[in-house]
Amino acid sequence: MQLETQTSIREISLGIKKIHEDLRAKYSILSHQNIMGFLIFSLSIAAIFCSFIMWWNSIIPSWACIALIAFFTSFLHELEHDLIHELYFKKYPLIYQLMMFGVYVFRPLTLSPWYRKFWHHYHHQNSGTITDIEERGVSNGEKWSLLRLIIIPDLLLSFVLRYPRLSKEIKMAHQNGELKSEDFKQLKKTILFGMLPLGIPLYLMWYLYLGLSLLAYFGFDLYTAPMLTFCTPFVVGLIAPNLIRQFCLHFITSNMHYYGDIEKGNVIEQTQVLNAWWTIPFHLFCFNFGATHAIHHFVVNEPFYLRQLAAAKSHVIMRNYGVRFNDFGSFKRANRYH
Repeated sequence: MQLETQTSIREISLGIKKIHEDLRAKYSILSHQNIMGFLIFSLSIAAIFCSFIMWWNSIIPSWACIALIAFFTSFLHELEHDLIHELYFKKYPLIYQLMMFGVYVFRPLTLSPWYRKFWHHYHHQNSGTITDIEERGVSNGEKWSLLRLIIIPDLLLSFVLRYPRLSKEIKMAHQNGELKSEDFKQLKKTILFGMLPLGIPLYLMWYLYLGLSLLAYFGFDLYTAPMLTFCTPFVVGLIAPNLIRQFCLHFITSNMHYYGDIEKGNVIEQTQVLNAWWTIPFHLFCFNFGATHAIHHFVVNEPFYLRQLAAAKSHVIMRNYGVRFNDFGSFKRANRYH
């Protein structure tokens, strides 16, 4: 990596850290990180419960309940990400594990956070490479097609439809020394257990629900009604909100991360900022991820709400040192940088 690039990365990181320090000096509550994290955790879960109870009692329609829960689970995703970096209750393992369980049980269609923790740290070390399991799992680096559109929200379908090709590529990367043996073993464990105990059963319930709904549409409702009645609360409260949230998040993250031709360790080439006006509907269900996640690559150990507060000033520094903004040409390049 050129000295000029290293200097630019350092200047961006120092500039963002200074903005964070100024915010903490101005708002003393930001120094109480554990309290902030647990407050957001508690209020988000309370809001999810309230939304579901209002739907259960026919106060709000299904679509409103699904949208509300999708919105509030986006807070839990950001909290999970911070927990993976051990930003809350690091010295209090019982509370830490409670929060890890909480952010998982309300977002059960995703990879277990205990498995994701390994692959997220791996992602920071190998961002944009063939072995960046976390981002490749959500379609980063794929050419745009109907297949990519289908697999974006559905991790199980993504795995099933792409397994032969990705398996061949990863095995070759392991043979070439790009993936260490211990990491390869961890990948096997992740494939077997990473979406248990909640993810796979709920995905199967979703497919069952779609099939039953189709049969009911063609007049077989007498036979399908009992199972549809059983499945519907799970669909409204857990499955549909998280499929919407995952579609928005995975669409944004898989396109704001570059893949395949970036210089190893060059943080400037790892991500772009996606904050164009038309991304607002996506950001509504992934907490403005495309506008703020690139900041995290430069300053890792800061909570998500601080990135939000610092975004405008951080963007000025990042733009000045060459971080790309709204590089929609990368969609045509299958997320390649060049």
